[in-house]
Formats: sequence, structure tokens, C-alpha cells
Amino acid sequence: MFRIQTYYLIACLIITGVLPFVFPLWKDVAGKPFYFMMDMVYVTLFGLSTTLSLLSILSHKKRQQQFVMGRLNMIFNLILLGLFVYRTLIASGETAISEKGVGMFLPIFSIVILVLANKAIKKDEDLVKSVDRLR
Repeated sequence: MFRIQTYYLIACLIITGVLPFVFPLWKDVAGKPFYFMMDMVYVTLFGLSTTLSLLSILSHKKRQQQFVMGRLNMIFNLILLGLFVYRTLIASGETAISEKGVGMFLPIFSIVILVLANKAIKKDEDLVKSVDRLR
């Protein structure tokens, strides 16, 4: 039986590691889907986020380290989201984006799940500290 934050981290792992292969980020004017694999920056950031989620799952005994990795993972997802917003709003003159895809919103879902995971990790840490005080 896993703790709740492990389930959250597994969901984040699926969101950042599997779903970008399924859902395109956007479609260009010709209707051709643009996947994250077509830009090295997106590949790197999705890869770092997936790796951090996996490392967080594997370091289930070290709650403090898990918490820090969750925060770092949120930062990577915020950077990814910022790049998507920049690409669609500011740089729309050089790259014609006709339709936003579901893949563009994956960092938002990932951030929400990471916030829930960090909340559960903090709750566990507080519980352990309260038990240690009673000894």
C-alpha cells in the first residue's frame, strides 16, 4: 500500500512522461500537429520533470528530499508553461499557431498534482515530528 503522495507523483509521472507523446502541443496553419519532440527545449524540460517525478517516487523514505524535488519539478513546469504562453502569444508572428492542443495544458495539470503531493508530504512530515515530540 502506497501513501497518497506516491499516487500523486505517479499521476505526475504519467502526465509529463506519457501524455506528451499522445497529445500535440498545438496545430499550425496547415493543420499539422506540433509535438514536444520537435523542439529540444521542450524535450529537455519534459524529461527533467519526468525524471524528478520518478526520483521523488523512488526516494519515498526521505520526505524532505521528496518535498524539495516536488518544488523543483513545479519550477520546471512553470518554465515550460511560460515558454508555451510566450510561443503562442508573443511569437505568433514567426510561428503560425492556429489551434492550441491539449498538450499545452499538461504543465498546469502537473503543477496542481505536484501541489497536492507536496501538501501530503508536508502532512506526513508534520505527523512524524509530532510523534517524535511525544517520545
